Amino acid sequence: MSLRETLIRLRYNRVPDHLLGEILSKSWTDNLVPFAFLLAVVISFGTLLPGFFAASSLIDTTRQLGEFLIVVLGLTVVIIAGGIDLSVGSIFALAAFAVLSVIYIAEGPVWLALIAGLGAGAAFGALNGVLIGYLRLRAFLTTLVTLIIGRSLYDILITAWGTRIQSSPVWNDTFDGIGSGSLWFLPLSALIAVFFAITAHLVMSRSRIGWHFMAVGGARRSAFNAGINVRRTVFLSYVISGLACGLAGFLFAARLSGIGPGTGLGMELAALTAAVVGGNSLGGGRGSVVKGVLGAIAVLLTTNGLIRMGAGTGTSQMIVGLMLGAAIILDMRWLKNRHKVLSEIYVAPLHHAMAPAIPALPGSGTAFALNDRLAGAEAIALGTVEGPEDVILDEADNLYAGTRHGEIVKWFAPDYTRSEIFAHIGGFPLGLAMTRDQRVISCVGAMGLYGVTQAGEVSELTTETGRSLFSVVDDARLRDPNDLDIAPDGRIWFTDSTTRYDAHDWALDSIESRPTGRLLVYDPKTGTTRTMLRGLRYANGVCLSHDGQSLLIAESWACTVHRYWISGPRAGQLETVIKDMPGYPDNINRASDGTYWMAWLGMRTPSFDLALRHPGMRKRMTRNLPQDDWLFPNINTGGVVKFDDNGRILGTLGDLGGLSHPMVTSMREHKGWLYIGGILNNRIGRIRLEGADPTWTSWQSYWGPGA
Repeated sequence: MSLRETLIRLRYNRVPDHLLGEILSKSWTDNLVPFAFLLAVVISFGTLLPGFFAASSLIDTTRQLGEFLIVVLGLTVVIIAGGIDLSVGSIFALAAFAVLSVIYIAEGPVWLALIAGLGAGAAFGALNGVLIGYLRLRAFLTTLVTLIIGRSLYDILITAWGTRIQSSPVWNDTFDGIGSGSLWFLPLSALIAVFFAITAHLVMSRSRIGWHFMAVGGARRSAFNAGINVRRTVFLSYVISGLACGLAGFLFAARLSGIGPGTGLGMELAALTAAVVGGNSLGGGRGSVVKGVLGAIAVLLTTNGLIRMGAGTGTSQMIVGLMLGAAIILDMRWLKNRHKVLSEIYVAPLHHAMAPAIPALPGSGTAFALNDRLAGAEAIALGTVEGPEDVILDEADNLYAGTRHGEIVKWFAPDYTRSEIFAHIGGFPLGLAMTRDQRVISCVGAMGLYGVTQAGEVSELTTETGRSLFSVVDDARLRDPNDLDIAPDGRIWFTDSTTRYDAHDWALDSIESRPTGRLLVYDPKTGTTRTMLRGLRYANGVCLSHDGQSLLIAESWACTVHRYWISGPRAGQLETVIKDMPGYPDNINRASDGTYWMAWLGMRTPSFDLALRHPGMRKRMTRNLPQDDWLFPNINTGGVVKFDDNGRILGTLGDLGGLSHPMVTSMREHKGWLYIGGILNNRIGRIRLEGADPTWTSWQSYWGPGA
């Protein structure tokens, strides 16, 4: 390797370019901007204003924050659901008036005052919800009208009853204690706000109604088509906002024991600014409680800091308005261009120097030289099956294969002309295996590992594994489970081809050539899934050896087959069995004579081998060219390879003309026949194997003739 190529290898293989794309692809990265803004606010006012963060100042600010934060979180729910609520200031003021009326005019208990505040807020929120959710009026205009009505009603009430409230001789220690009391050095209002925020976060991120809010805000028509009651969901979002204003009004009334003409005035602007500055999208469907918390803290600190610096009300409101405008512009630009930014930086190719390929051309004289035997294969289900990636047979000779329509189809022996849908799974069934009781186990792309009984009952086995401690990408999720095999003790060994891409983005994974594939094991006795092996370039086929001591694993983009020992004195060790193949290996299965069959999904080309040594070129290619013009592995020509335990190649099968089986992803020997599947094929092939045991079946090989 030349010095230049060594430097390229160091640059692209040692510098973790992929981390930036993985970080920006996370939804929580939207919090980075508001967090940075909050940090700037804290540093700025902490520097400019001596004593701004003194204990007494922090306690007073925290009391205000408790009330303000609850209002912001209620408004956040409305925004996430695709609405807007300009009436929060009026509802807040009316709720505070209702609370004080119960305490100082009716001389009622605190619990009744709390109910009055919540009731006033819920009633006004329900009014908004009916008008917007059920009558389908415009949210902006509707809440603007209710803002005016609510403020007018409050002004009338405060004029008539304000003096009586302020001059009331009633003294309620419990009520005053809620407003001025503390627990663990924190004001009660702040603790209540923290509890409210935690509850709101759990509801929005872990509950069905929270998912409904997200779905309705993202696309109302799609949410309706999915069976969500859109009108009720919108209604509930405004009721929650009203309840939040009612609770905040109660805390405000307890803190000040009074109200005035300016109570709640301008709160709608401050709360809206906080919600949007925090990163919640005004377009709906994108946001979180955490964003609302960050925005509320930033806006409140900014407002208090400006007041302490001597800025007037007009100046403060102008700055808050500018913050709102800047947040809206940033949100719109980021929402519009986020996918463009990710497409520019996410793909991060590595330098991968492949050893020269051993020729596989007919007549080349090598062990890999292909012939044309697959061209004459019999066709099963010609034109009626799409994408049979893997095939398997039961003890009664019935044939099974998954299709791209999310089904496993069963063809009945002996002629395979009659078929039925064995199971509908939903995802794309890839690798298949059969248990002792002839239950079909399938790796389902982008979903996980599933089992199907002979009665057609589908059950989920596993969809995740333990997450890596330092992984930015959530590698707990199974993104591309590909092939599997079952050990005698019932454990299911399977591969997950890549942790960075879903199955349909396999071309991007091949262009990156990044070793993110892994080997996993699912134990049905404990229901746990563990990652046993990492660092494979598109982990693909997996097959239990005839003696049950090891697994053969196909590493597609490395054109290599490994052996991983699962028992015996070498348990846990990995060794290479075949390397530098001219084809990309896929599924591996047992043969009747103690050897193994392996599928080649495609053949290496000099152009792509060369491109693997130029990661910069591959990165520019994905940026500047449409996907149809990309250079990626050739999958139009493949074949079948037979090899033994030592990796010695014993024979090959091919379709040189590409008419029957140009791409092969699986094959299964059964009673002297070889059945062939391909993820892009419209048929299942079958050829007679000369000299093969006509009684041997894969199922008996695993479970014995008397099983």
